[in-house]
Amino acid sequence: MEPNRLFFALWPGEAVRNACHAAAKQLNIRLPSGGYLSAPERYHVTLLFLGDRVPKPQEDAALRAAALVRAAPFTLTLDQAGSFRNREIPWWLGARTTPPALGDFHGRLRDAMVQANVSLERMRFVPHLTIARNAKIALPPTPIEPIRWEIAEFALIRSRLDLKPVSYELLGRWPLLGAAGEPPAPAAPPQLTLF
Repeated sequence: MEPNRLFFALWPGEAVRNACHAAAKQLNIRLPSGGYLSAPERYHVTLLFLGDRVPKPQEDAALRAAALVRAAPFTLTLDQAGSFRNREIPWWLGARTTPPALGDFHGRLRDAMVQANVSLERMRFVPHLTIARNAKIALPPTPIEPIRWEIAEFALIRSRLDLKPVSYELLGRWPLLGAAGEPPAPAAPPQLTLF
């Protein structure tokens, strides 16, 4: 099967990208990572990872199901930097306190995929935006100047691993139009087609 790496994500606008990039550069000046800074055009917060070899019918089902997800827009404030302790030591920006609306939205999106029989990679949801990779040192929890991000949409993205450098292709974008507390929409019937 051909590679088809897909994930749902929060995709920032230019102002948030610029603020995150400025924070990344400042952190790297204060404590050089020894790795490389991520390109701002690749900044995102992964919501759900569908896998590295997603079949076309699963991709189509994910697109249909995403269109039915309802959630209210919310604010995510990135106010802390840190790193994960895996082999690549990625540095990230995140929120000291995850807004309940983000957890609710993540659950609605996950449930919509499950109802549509879209396979998901089981990963713990730790909302973060990667700013550096292959760091030589860990970044301890570090407060940053808060970056206010108004979340009004989400996207399905394909990682183009066949390109150098790796790039992202946006397959679909959906606005957050629901009201707070609104129940999730029912799953799409299998016979729906994408136009």
